[in-house]
Amino acid sequence: MAADSMEIDDALYSRQRYVLGDTAMQKMAQSHVFLSGIGGLGVEIAKNIILAGVKALTVHDTKQCTKWDLGINFFIHEDDITSQRNRAEATLHHIAELNPYVHVAASTVPLDETSDLSFLKQYQCVILTEVSLLLQKKINDFCHAQQPPIKFISADVYGICSRLFCDFGDEFEVLDTTGEEPKEIFISNITQSNPGIVTCLENHPHRLETGQFLTFREVNGMSCLNGSTHQITVVSPYSFSIGDTSDMEPYLHGGIAIQVKTPKIFYFERLEKQITNPLCLVADFSKPEAPLQIHVAMLALNHFQENFGRGPNIGCLQDAEEMLKIAMSISETLENKPQVNGDVVKWLSRTAQGFLAPLAAAVGGVASQEVLKAVTGKFSPLQQWLYIDMLDIVTPLEKMGSEEFLPRGDRYDALRACIGDSLCQKLHDLNVFLVGCGAIGCEMLKNFALLGVGSGQDKGLVTITDPDLIEKSNLNRQFLFRPHHIQKPKSYTAAEATLNINPYLKIDSYINKVCPATENTYSDEFYTKQDVIVTALDNVEARRYIDSRCVANLRPLIDSGTMGTKGHTEVIVPHLTESYNSHRDPPEEEIPFCTLKSFPAAIEHTIQWARDKFESSFSHKPSLFNKFWQTYPSAEEVLQRIKSGESLEGCFHVIKTLSRRPRSWTQCVELARVKFEKYFSHKALQLLHSFPLDTRLKDGSLFWQSPKRPPFPVKFEFNDPLHCGFIVSAAKLFATVYCVPFTEKDLSEETILKIISAVKVPEFRPSNKVVQTDETARKPDHIPVSSEDERNAIFQLEKSILSNEALENDLQMKPISFEKDDDSNGHIDFITAASNLRAKMYNIEPADRFKTKRIAGKIIPAIATATAAVSGLVALELIKVVGGYPADAYKNCFLNLAIPIMVFTETAEVRRTEIRNGISFTIWDRWTIYGKEDFTLLDFINAVREKYGIEPTMVVQGVKMLYVPVMPGHIKRLKLTMQKLVKPSADKKYVDLTVSFAPETDGEEDLPGPPVRYYFVQEDN
Repeated sequence: MAADSMEIDDALYSRQRYVLGDTAMQKMAQSHVFLSGIGGLGVEIAKNIILAGVKALTVHDTKQCTKWDLGINFFIHEDDITSQRNRAEATLHHIAELNPYVHVAASTVPLDETSDLSFLKQYQCVILTEVSLLLQKKINDFCHAQQPPIKFISADVYGICSRLFCDFGDEFEVLDTTGEEPKEIFISNITQSNPGIVTCLENHPHRLETGQFLTFREVNGMSCLNGSTHQITVVSPYSFSIGDTSDMEPYLHGGIAIQVKTPKIFYFERLEKQITNPLCLVADFSKPEAPLQIHVAMLALNHFQENFGRGPNIGCLQDAEEMLKIAMSISETLENKPQVNGDVVKWLSRTAQGFLAPLAAAVGGVASQEVLKAVTGKFSPLQQWLYIDMLDIVTPLEKMGSEEFLPRGDRYDALRACIGDSLCQKLHDLNVFLVGCGAIGCEMLKNFALLGVGSGQDKGLVTITDPDLIEKSNLNRQFLFRPHHIQKPKSYTAAEATLNINPYLKIDSYINKVCPATENTYSDEFYTKQDVIVTALDNVEARRYIDSRCVANLRPLIDSGTMGTKGHTEVIVPHLTESYNSHRDPPEEEIPFCTLKSFPAAIEHTIQWARDKFESSFSHKPSLFNKFWQTYPSAEEVLQRIKSGESLEGCFHVIKTLSRRPRSWTQCVELARVKFEKYFSHKALQLLHSFPLDTRLKDGSLFWQSPKRPPFPVKFEFNDPLHCGFIVSAAKLFATVYCVPFTEKDLSEETILKIISAVKVPEFRPSNKVVQTDETARKPDHIPVSSEDERNAIFQLEKSILSNEALENDLQMKPISFEKDDDSNGHIDFITAASNLRAKMYNIEPADRFKTKRIAGKIIPAIATATAAVSGLVALELIKVVGGYPADAYKNCFLNLAIPIMVFTETAEVRRTEIRNGISFTIWDRWTIYGKEDFTLLDFINAVREKYGIEPTMVVQGVKMLYVPVMPGHIKRLKLTMQKLVKPSADKKYVDLTVSFAPETDGEEDLPGPPVRYYFVQEDN
């Protein structure tokens, strides 16, 4: 089935659409791609671009499946080797299964320097892996010469080195280079000068770059700027110049500058020319010379293969020396004559026949994104080379004998050729805990399977957990899942799929969240059994919790995450690095309460307001209503109590809800119509009553100026789809909450119009209530109830009881939980309509349903390419952790495949806190005190003093203060036993305490030391 339109299955592509947008998705759905070489790297690329949704992919390969392939191609199985199947044919069914909307075909026709290449004209992009350099040049020349040019990508992984090359023709136009939302800048001043200087609002830096274009709207005074576009020059973080404004009328107030995305042309050279003068992306700024050094080394490898008709033998020092000579010779022929790195050349030679599957995952993710750029014109393409090496992995293996790297006839020979047998065995014997089986989790499990993690005969176990069930939108990125897995647990399904890749893995699956509530399952004993913890999570809170558990139990942690085309990896190693909690990102800015309630300035404000209205009307209030009537089961009892003067919390709001409860579809529509008037007309009239348009502040400036926008009442019009959409969606939700049945006929325009025509809209009467304008003020917890409200409540409840409208069924509502992914429930419909009506009221640019859903649902954009790249980088760091490598070997990474950038940095060295006299500690240190049954608090303090040389001043257990001398009665606690003061949980023989000590300098606050683990009895040796 062809995906001529992504509208065929929006649920499948929903997260990806937030990354690429509709235009790019449509272009991709019309593209034909050719991929030669379906080994370890080729299958990674095929997987990613099929998940992304190209129209058709042809995979080409002429090799037969071998035992070697089991460790590099996750879709090749033992029976493919037994039957000697072609790799493309063996893989075809599995990759086609990933996405039913993509045509996948296999080709086994030989392709060499004599082949007729005219068949490539049917493709928009050609990708080559495992192809000789001579043939790469020929195919590249052919592709580059076509009109329009066929986009050309070549990629290879040889042992510890990888390369990626792109050529998209002489000129390649990109409409959106970054994919970021256009910036909107609120203006506080524009000078009449040449050049005119635009100043932003205080505390709102523009974050623009010189050369970018902006258009203006809502400028008062210099009105000729409105609608015009200007190229800017940055003056400061809060100002920029736009050209001559000296002849314009004076600026008065207001105005918004909006970034204009302009097309950019990228220029490419052919492979033949780029070889001699390569343009490389630098990934590790500590080694800016590395890309050219790897370039030379890999060219030397190509020449070696051409000269000897084979690759260098595994671990062969003689071949390595020969390749080094070739590299020295090649360097002299290149324009920049780059330095030859002997270590890179020798290790490439020794490992070239091997294959690091995680390196292929990382490069495959980047290469796949370049394919998507090639066929869509979205994002900045790679210009033109990317080189990544894993010298950090092999350098510590220098002293190993060559026999360590030689084949042994199993599925791990390709890996063994790179890292040696001893390190392979350590991976097999590894106990690893993977938290999360979503997009990154699925990719990680694939990497574990290829590395043989947890497959040891006597040792090794992969433990995984994820509480979620599989949804259709997961299938676009979580490649272990298929349509028939929908609504099954992720962890169980992922484990089964992983065993299909490598049946020798041992996997334990759980469906628990990892949080304080599950510490009986994921106890200290559980953590100490793990060799490493790997997180595949989508929220910071969970990461921080797991990090704290890893630090408490001295376990290494590898964390990663993605957002759209961006991704990060972080390695945390006990005693070597800082932990995840050692650094904190700035908190996400909250929208001020007064902005949401009265002064929205951007569509994000109106969407959040609509989301809050949804929660308040359809979730929070119904929940409080039910809770109240569970406490007071009869209306008569409540009436009697409030008449007697008793104060019942929340009763007045509950009675108000009861008295206004709609009992028919007609009343639900009427209620929605009244809400329309209240939200979008009366609110505006009240604000303009409180602050007329000519209101001025104490300094004489207008109250209603940027970023404040004056509201204007929206007049209801039934023929306006937005107005009618709000009424219908709100009425449906009210009917659901109040358990009112309705039919399809009730939703007809004729029925709705008839009901609305009869509604008597309440007349607006302005009040003198105070409108909050302080941006630092928070939403009040309780709104005071007046005596008039109390009298009305009694009257309304009496009326409801007399009219038999306070019976048992009337005292129940059905709260709604917000669900963004079910388009039939009307939740996003209501929020979109409400948000855009409020936007209209404040003259704010509206947002379509798609954007509203992303913001209201706090959806994290996601794409398989970034996920694959990040997981590969994590698995490479896992090898180092397992090998016990030194601190300088580990690398954190930040990448953004859209730009593209990939930045490797060294991990942050753990900070050491000095106490005195040579006493110091880090976050990884633990002090230990062993007690006995009659051990008192004083004994504990003396033991700490004697063992660690500090003077304890305070003892705390979590948030419980056990001993603070200035606290009343705490001195008496010194005589109490530790058994009485602190109690461990049933499965623990210890408690963790924090002991503070006096600083050396008087007047300074007491300092907390490292955690002290107190054992109630001496442990047996």
